[in-house]
Amino acid sequence: MFSRFKKDSPAGTSTPQGGTAPVTQAVDKAAFRNNAPVQPAAQQRVAAEAVAADKEKKRKERLTELKVEIHKRLLEDLNLSALESASEQQLKGEIAALASEALDDMSVALNKEDRLALNQELYDEVMGLGPLEPLLKDETINDILVNGPKRIFIERAGKLQLSDVTFRDERHLLRIIDKIVSAVGRRVDESNPYCDARLQDGSRFNCMIPPIAVDGSLVSIRKFKKDKLKIEDLVRFGAFTEEMAAYLQAAVSCRLNIIVSGGTGSGKTTTLNALSSFIDNHERVLTIEDTAELQLQQVHVGRMESRPANVEGKGAVTQRDCLRNALRMRPDRIIVGETRGEEVIDMLQAMNTGHDGSMTTIHANNPRDAISRLENMVAMAGIEMPLKAVRSQIASAVNLMVQASRLQDGTRRMTSVTEITGMEGEVISMQEVFRFERLGVEPSGKIIGRFNATGIRSAYSDRFRQWGFDLPASIYEPIV
Repeated sequence: MFSRFKKDSPAGTSTPQGGTAPVTQAVDKAAFRNNAPVQPAAQQRVAAEAVAADKEKKRKERLTELKVEIHKRLLEDLNLSALESASEQQLKGEIAALASEALDDMSVALNKEDRLALNQELYDEVMGLGPLEPLLKDETINDILVNGPKRIFIERAGKLQLSDVTFRDERHLLRIIDKIVSAVGRRVDESNPYCDARLQDGSRFNCMIPPIAVDGSLVSIRKFKKDKLKIEDLVRFGAFTEEMAAYLQAAVSCRLNIIVSGGTGSGKTTTLNALSSFIDNHERVLTIEDTAELQLQQVHVGRMESRPANVEGKGAVTQRDCLRNALRMRPDRIIVGETRGEEVIDMLQAMNTGHDGSMTTIHANNPRDAISRLENMVAMAGIEMPLKAVRSQIASAVNLMVQASRLQDGTRRMTSVTEITGMEGEVISMQEVFRFERLGVEPSGKIIGRFNATGIRSAYSDRFRQWGFDLPASIYEPIV
């Protein structure tokens, strides 16, 4: 009765391989009958909720057991080589047919809702990432954090919460991890217990397995936004104001070198993507990243991604290698996804040698700390230069620091826009043009604040005017 997706069975064989004994009905209805004496309404309600919760838990356990058993049979019966040319609808129909026969063989009856849920989970196991699939499809979820097979956290609107999704056991989680990393030509085992990769939709994936991960494998997925956020979207979300947007448009269009700094999850890459929308389509832009996340909206974009060493410890291509090669590819601008190591030397050199308008991100708590991090990275690269020479190089290369922060209530704000104006003695001089002022906290925990100008006129006003961006002086006036 099966189509081309089922393997050919030997003549005279009608039972599935594996020899698994039929599964009996898992739950006795009598176990849920309430024969307790008459109780107050509150106690009866609590007892009913407890019984319902226990019933739901046993129902999920039963479905999990059925899914494990039927999944084994699917792997034995499905012709996996034919799946590549099958459509999603065809495969779902075939899985539903195979699952229906398996349930009949095991003498198990399911209602329509449970049967549909089981068929979807089986499809996710065969073609997707198992329990992670519904989380990846949920557009309200930004991050998926797995702490072992039974604890999966998700982030919505900047807040972490424990989900009700679980893996069957550690082996199930490891199988999904292996499925992800093998798809990009990498592997994870005891000799190489961690991996950084990219999912098919571009989402960033990182994992670490035992024995390094003590309580079970650790997985973090930073989901890739399908919709490109524009400056107008960020203004509407309250990330910054229209005045700040006008200033940033002038800064990017006039080819100022910009560094976006911030902590993990503060929105650095999102801000960099939005700023890139102001780059002219006639410019050649090259991007360099460890994991490709940037979504530039220009026509002429060349994307590069670094590569780790292979099993023999050879074949690594670092961001610095990509950056050095990019300088020979006639770029107008170079955008480095994140500067975190010795590539800072070549990034600063590029900003200083005719590649104005280059941009990058860096991990730092504030603009002054970002400058210190740049100095430390130069020192870590093994370049022996006097501190004053390093600072002079940074001051001439970087024009603008944009600080992105995630506040306690989960909202993301551009908390500071700071210009670098040069050197005063041996210190890099900076001036803040815009800042986010916190005014208080609502009882719900929401941060109350406003964006405000500092009253300092931009040091690049003349440059803006020469490029056709005559910003009104009112955008620099503070709100009293």
